[in-house]
Amino acid sequence: MSYMAQRVAGFGTTIFTEMTALANEHQAINLGQGFPDFAAPDFMKDAAIAAIEADINQYAPANGRPRLRQAIAQKVQDFYAVEANPDTEITVLHGATEAIFATILGLVNPGDEVIVFEPFYDSYVPAIQMAGGIPRFYTLRPPNWQIDAGELAMLFNNKTKLIIVNTPHNPTGKVFTEIELGLIANLCQQHDVLAMTDEVYEHLVFDEQQHQTLISLPGMAARTIMISSLGKTFSVTGWKIGWTVAPPELTHAIFRAHQFMTFCGAAPLQEAAVTAVSQPPSFYHELTEFYTSKRNFLLDALKSVGLRPIAPHGTYFIMVDISHLGFANDVAFCRYLTSKIGVAAIPPSAFYHNPTDGAGLARFAFCKEEKTLAAAANRLQRLKTG
Repeated sequence: MSYMAQRVAGFGTTIFTEMTALANEHQAINLGQGFPDFAAPDFMKDAAIAAIEADINQYAPANGRPRLRQAIAQKVQDFYAVEANPDTEITVLHGATEAIFATILGLVNPGDEVIVFEPFYDSYVPAIQMAGGIPRFYTLRPPNWQIDAGELAMLFNNKTKLIIVNTPHNPTGKVFTEIELGLIANLCQQHDVLAMTDEVYEHLVFDEQQHQTLISLPGMAARTIMISSLGKTFSVTGWKIGWTVAPPELTHAIFRAHQFMTFCGAAPLQEAAVTAVSQPPSFYHELTEFYTSKRNFLLDALKSVGLRPIAPHGTYFIMVDISHLGFANDVAFCRYLTSKIGVAAIPPSAFYHNPTDGAGLARFAFCKEEKTLAAAANRLQRLKTG
């Protein structure tokens, strides 16, 4: 007899767990999982220490510490001209992943359809399925990952409840254009569909591209849930502080799910997050320069060994075309790369409902120290003789 519930029985182990274990086994340099291997900013650590020493160590309010909600409201006003009431339109959750899960669980009924762009962040589909929803997929195709208006429109119908928009997009590095967001906004309003925007890479945008948020488009403030977090921008993925910005009715639904999942996150880290969210524009300019340099270094390293990287406009990932290398699929390539070359990457077929759509690609992360990237570039040279 199996005691595992049917709702989770088909999920298996995430590809991140599998590839990290393989990397550890072979002492490979891990360019797979998207976490920095360098220190968080000193001002973040100092703020966390100060909050702990100030005895901010008991439960935070379920919707987040007031100062953090106020700081988030100010940030979205400053960056996107979005007005949000910190008491009724902002919820602080245990990372963006819980924000995604609570949003879907709070808004999607059994039988509702949810449109997902693929390749997708791997928590979207399990969250939809556990809510009883039905995912409907729009497949972004390399190298440009463009959206065809007619093809997207065909996915909308009277069962569609929600569309998930991740921009900048993990894992492709695509930054959705104003025209694409306008198309999505028009379809949502035409079919009375909600939009959940995953914007955790909002400040990692390159090549003079501009991140735009769907919630700021005409007619979308009343039907959009904007999600972001601290982890990617401030190199504190382990703090797990995310948030939603949404109109009161949608915020209330998210809160209903959140209160019985985690109730609240770590109070001192939420207090320290106020310092992060309140950083001046100069911090973000320096962040862009910091990651642009890393991106360009890894792009050059990949090209130098005969790989075909697709330059990302956002995030800290590079998708690589490996279809010409003769491997059976992306899993075979990434296993070979990890065990024989000593560099771990992620096979993105795990991010497609039809794995063959990702079989000719591999994903590398460049959120690493210069010495880590240099060591990986050196090992990648073995591909020339391997």
